Amino acid sequence: MTVSRLDAAGLLYLVPRLADLLQDVVDGGASVGFLAPLDRVEATAWWRERADAVAAGRLAVWAAHDGDRVTGTVGLDLPGKPNSRHRAEVVKLMVHRHARGRGLGRTLLTTAEEAAAEAGITLLHLDTETGSPAERLYAGAGWTRLGAIPDYAARPDGRLRPTTIYFKRLGAAAPAG
Repeated sequence: MTVSRLDAAGLLYLVPRLADLLQDVVDGGASVGFLAPLDRVEATAWWRERADAVAAGRLAVWAAHDGDRVTGTVGLDLPGKPNSRHRAEVVKLMVHRHARGRGLGRTLLTTAEEAAAEAGITLLHLDTETGSPAERLYAGAGWTRLGAIPDYAARPDGRLRPTTIYFKRLGAAAPAG
């Protein structure tokens, strides 16, 4: 398994495989912003739309590969406002159902954290479905739970669920808690 950062051309090249991954995680019940069943055209279009943000440096995306299959992704959404350049949001940490339980989620999260630190980012934040397996991942990786917002997002089946917000300080500016 290899993890590589995608430039805009690489992302566009992998769109069919990235769409496969997105459809798999939505079909598996992950709350990543889409309702099931996720149409192939919609999954493909969503990934294609990310290419401009990658090209402009507003979004960094990494993909995990196992042969020709994309088994996971993670992104960093990089704000462009002068007062927010020290922080980034971890987005779309996704692992294919067949690749779960092998530490890939932790590898992808660590990849994003290390890249953020190297870029001078000192604060990361993210949100995830409350009660999801992802919460164990974030807690185990030293992220701090801020709180939950009730009925924030719909699961793929349309049921509203709370979302938990997490943050993590990086580098020298990373005091405990």
